[in-house]
Amino acid sequence: MKQPPRSGDTVLQPDLCIIGAGPAGLSIAAAGALMGISIVLVADDTFSAGDRDLAAAALRASANHAHALRNGFRFGIGLQGEEPEIDFSAMRAHMRDAVERQAPMRSLDRYRAMGVRVIEGGAQFRNPDTVLTGKKTIKARRFVIATGSRPLVPEISGLDTVAYLTEETILDLAERPRHLMVLGGDPAGLSLAQAYRRLGAHITVMAPEERLLAGEDPEIVTVLQRNLAQEGIDFRFGTEISGFEQRDGKIVAHFSEGREPSVEGSHLVVAAGRVPRFEGLHLEAGRIQAKPGGIIVDRRMRSSNSRVYAVGDSTGHFNHAAARQAGVAFRNAVLRLPTGFDPSPVPRIVHCDPELASVGLTEEQARAKFSMIRVLRAPFSDNDQALADHATPGHIKAVATPSGKILGCSIIGRRAHDLIVPWALAMERSLPVSALADPACPHPGYSEATKAIAVEFLKLSAQAPLLRRALSFVRLWS
Repeated sequence: MKQPPRSGDTVLQPDLCIIGAGPAGLSIAAAGALMGISIVLVADDTFSAGDRDLAAAALRASANHAHALRNGFRFGIGLQGEEPEIDFSAMRAHMRDAVERQAPMRSLDRYRAMGVRVIEGGAQFRNPDTVLTGKKTIKARRFVIATGSRPLVPEISGLDTVAYLTEETILDLAERPRHLMVLGGDPAGLSLAQAYRRLGAHITVMAPEERLLAGEDPEIVTVLQRNLAQEGIDFRFGTEISGFEQRDGKIVAHFSEGREPSVEGSHLVVAAGRVPRFEGLHLEAGRIQAKPGGIIVDRRMRSSNSRVYAVGDSTGHFNHAAARQAGVAFRNAVLRLPTGFDPSPVPRIVHCDPELASVGLTEEQARAKFSMIRVLRAPFSDNDQALADHATPGHIKAVATPSGKILGCSIIGRRAHDLIVPWALAMERSLPVSALADPACPHPGYSEATKAIAVEFLKLSAQAPLLRRALSFVRLWS
């Protein structure tokens, strides 16, 4: 094992060089430091994904409290029609406080204290086994690229002439938008749209597709879309925007001729998805193949250069896969254990109310791959806790083979982000649907909906003719 280089060295030769200080890169650095290997972490000053997610969660929490105050009359609290007072500066202080309280865990000084050599700045490959950063040259045994992503800004006429926001910069707003236009219908955009609507802003979502969240189950998405519309969000589907302009202090969106009249708003947020960040890395010098959607990796998270691995958003996996990929890359790059990454058990989350969470295949995708499937549902209208919480819109929908292999699960409703976890675990461990009937669930509780799905599968299985004949045979001998 190589010894950590002295602080004055200009040529560093660590066991592992991590480029990027997002959650995935930091988790690899922490694991390596714990095992005592020499690590160099190259960290630029880009917006931290962890800070962004935490600030957005704090914003949603404030918006949800405002929504709860408006609807407290349903529980016998407050008066119907009252409007809560929104102190935007206090709300932003809450967001900053949440980020600052978590900051020590993501502080670069924390990783320095662990023994990680931290270099602040950018990096670029000089050749397949050498990276340059500032005046230092790094010749590591292995490299991991964890540079994250940035918001995708589509090429639309006039967009570069207006003061648009992104899912990152909108969190710095010092005042509530009067009319927020959302360009795109990605999960972050929908979450922001609902949050600012609950804080009192008018919202127009301009989605280029004919429906929201095209990759998710339409049956599940319909429940979310209906709820967002009921809260007052205006949707413009299938919109082809011809251009933007700034006029009289407002941002104006123009649509293609013959489609819809223009829309004026006080603010515009671009929420058209994200793209990997690897500009300036000189991937070609490192013999690392990439496409616009991300660095090309195999199941071991290894790039076309066997010394270089890539994880997280830099590979084009933008939805909760970074931590899993980081573990796979660490096992392969450091421990030399040949493990692979399987994206199918990684959940997908839309942080709206009701929440949408899914894992694996949708019903449509499953029918395209399998000749026979079973579709199982458990409505929250049958769940005692949902009834008590006035949270009955939504349901769990699972797709399985006739033998019980779980192909996918989609959930729309309260606490969906928690309820999806046992389904993801069951898929990862190859457990059948029937296994989810075994654990004892607290009553009343939302987890009983998962148990109801498993019980429903067992009921269907009990009606199989072969099983019925076997039970008749047992009765004769009992």
